[in-house]
Amino acid sequence: MSKLLLINGPNLNLLGTREPDIYGNTTLKDVEDQITKFANENGMELSTFQSNHEGQIIDAIHDSRMKYAGIIFNPGAFTHYSYAIRDAIASVDVPVIEVHISNVHKREEFRHTSVLAPVCEGQIVGLGITGYKLAVIAFKERLSL
Repeated sequence: MSKLLLINGPNLNLLGTREPDIYGNTTLKDVEDQITKFANENGMELSTFQSNHEGQIIDAIHDSRMKYAGIIFNPGAFTHYSYAIRDAIASVDVPVIEVHISNVHKREEFRHTSVLAPVCEGQIVGLGITGYKLAVIAFKERLSL
């Protein structure tokens, strides 16, 4: 069974209560449970990780080598300025799909640019929690499961 890693970055631990008009009422645990079940239904195993700390996320990306076939990553605000996370993604041979619950292109201008996108396999934005499922489907097709 192929293994995927789901990483959620800063402030995503507050899903369900944080700006529900933007992010909805679904909690991070709900997201993790739904996506874990969906991955299993699609022949994949999913591990989850959340951190508000850049270094811990970098460590998780480094540790993904030889363990995971892909990473689904919602980097939160790190999207827009973390060259350290960008370099971590570029330094491993594990493909990453960047996911954002909200449509970052319809929000503040500083959110329009991702420094991570150039080193990711793809980017899914603005489709809510469904974006995580689409990333699972993309990995399933990529891995020909």
